[in-house]
Amino acid sequence: MSVNRLLRVGSVAVASLGVLALSACGSDPEPSGSSSPGSSSSSAGADCPQGTLNAEGSSAQKNAIDEVISKYNEKCADVTVNYNPTGSGAGVKQFNANQVDFAGSDSALKPDEMTAATKRCAGNPAIDLPMVIGPVAIAINVDGVDKFVLDGPTAAKIFQGTIKTWNDPAIAKLNPGVTFPSAPISVFFRSDESGTTENFTKYLQASGGGAWTGTPAKKWTGTGAGKEKSAGVAEGVKSTKNSITYVEWSYAVDNKLTIAQIDNGSGTPIELTADSAGKALAAAQPAGTGSDLALKLDYATKAAGAYPIILVTYEIACTKGLPAEKTALVKSFLSYFVSKDGQASLTDLNYAPLPAEIQTKVDAAIQAIS
Repeated sequence: MSVNRLLRVGSVAVASLGVLALSACGSDPEPSGSSSPGSSSSSAGADCPQGTLNAEGSSAQKNAIDEVISKYNEKCADVTVNYNPTGSGAGVKQFNANQVDFAGSDSALKPDEMTAATKRCAGNPAIDLPMVIGPVAIAINVDGVDKFVLDGPTAAKIFQGTIKTWNDPAIAKLNPGVTFPSAPISVFFRSDESGTTENFTKYLQASGGGAWTGTPAKKWTGTGAGKEKSAGVAEGVKSTKNSITYVEWSYAVDNKLTIAQIDNGSGTPIELTADSAGKALAAAQPAGTGSDLALKLDYATKAAGAYPIILVTYEIACTKGLPAEKTALVKSFLSYFVSKDGQASLTDLNYAPLPAEIQTKVDAAIQAIS
């Protein structure tokens, strides 16, 4: 994936995200950073306190946050940021149990989780801050198949277990001229509670024409063999012939897996690119209120050129309620994460940078943390 292609998502998504009504509060979304007493300002837009910041959650964003931590430490060497990629469900639980300072989750807090998060934040609201756009790839390992097309109903039947072999007529119809083996389809799924699973099952429910019978959730209910975290399912497919999984895009690329093009009903199969993922955001709507920036995605979009299986990783933080030293650390690091420098560092890793309007809105919410 070329850097130029990835960079184009900014202009595509900026134009398309007008429906989100996220008004820019200035032409430069560079965060101003925290204003904690005694901190020294860096040139990257983040102030530099001292101390240790602990976070946990989404494994889909692991490659992204690892890179941002590395870049941040070039500016703020006296801050240690520990991120444990245990999965979105574990991250939310640890945040609500007061074990970490912020959490990464590939789905926004649900009402019961928000209630627990408010309690954890000493009675103050928690907020969902969209930080990383990570498309979900359907990835396969089938000898001789380097181009593969799926639609919603066929994908739902494969992951539900009603399509069992690679030479099924439904697969053949979508892939004329491609020879598939008669071998059974080996499905790998996330065994841990995962926001990637929740986003993917939302797609299967919305686009599957009734073939997906489960309720979208962080816990998998379809067929297959479980593997822990994004790295686990990617490695499972890489090492297993005639297998398939759903996984955050960068893991599929890193493991050199064949990524399915998706027929969303617009007439032309859609390759997963930063551009096509950005176009899918055109149908997103705000789902949060105030500083909570949760988004509602349209997994059944039929927009031309829109790749429909996307996730947004949120950083979940307290608006108030943390000790002063932790507040300074959270604001400093998240300010850098959303900054131009922080977002630009993601483009080589097969993540899409946030559009400018969202950058500005997220930065404003971070600066309001106290």
